[in-house]
Amino acid sequence: MEYSYLTDSGKVRTHNEDSVTIVKNKGDEILLAVADGMGGHKGGEIASSIAITHIGKRFMDTSTVGVKEDAINFLKEIVSEANMLLYKYTEDNPESLGMGTTIVMALLTKDFLLYGNIGDSSGYAIKNNKLHKITNDHTLVNLLVKSGELSEDEAKNHPRKNVLMRALGANITVEMDIFDVERDVDGILLCSDGLTNMLDDEQISLVLEGNLTADEKVKKLINKANNRGGTDNISVAYLKKEDNE
Repeated sequence: MEYSYLTDSGKVRTHNEDSVTIVKNKGDEILLAVADGMGGHKGGEIASSIAITHIGKRFMDTSTVGVKEDAINFLKEIVSEANMLLYKYTEDNPESLGMGTTIVMALLTKDFLLYGNIGDSSGYAIKNNKLHKITNDHTLVNLLVKSGELSEDEAKNHPRKNVLMRALGANITVEMDIFDVERDVDGILLCSDGLTNMLDDEQISLVLEGNLTADEKVKKLINKANNRGGTDNISVAYLKKEDNE
């Protein structure tokens, strides 16, 4: 198993509001997580950092997430805790009102693979050299696509494509989507929309298919996104499984 993660401010933004991590717990289970923050006065930067730091630490401190049902509850619990930390931070720091963050996670154990997300950071599974999007974006535009009011092509360049319907830190309670995925994938990719707004699935797949290390693939994805404009912060977490894992 090989994995790597990286975040980059991009070519336009003056600071980075993304946070990303890949951590192992005491039972050798692996959690990948990407958060894309939002809000003024460095609010987004603080929001994503609080979320990723809390989620990563809670996971590393566990010996095991247990069976699948327990793991689902654990993911929901740690995200709910992170949400309350953000909510409390805005109460204590009124200037940060409106800050929040997306979150996308993938949890890999010897028995199962789970994805979870809030917002529009994306989770993919790689199988047979194909990229399969697992998560659903919680955006106004995606809602309009699902209701038939917008086409996929119209959604790509819609002026309100970044309006989120769900985010961590926006309300006292938060609902995370959980996806149970067959474990026999070749790899896992999580990213902020700074990558997917610059590169389509085919361009991402071409990089992941290359004969490169995990570190090299992650760096190449970020370089390509920057070469195409780098209009947002770019974060990538990538894991490649071996056939017998």
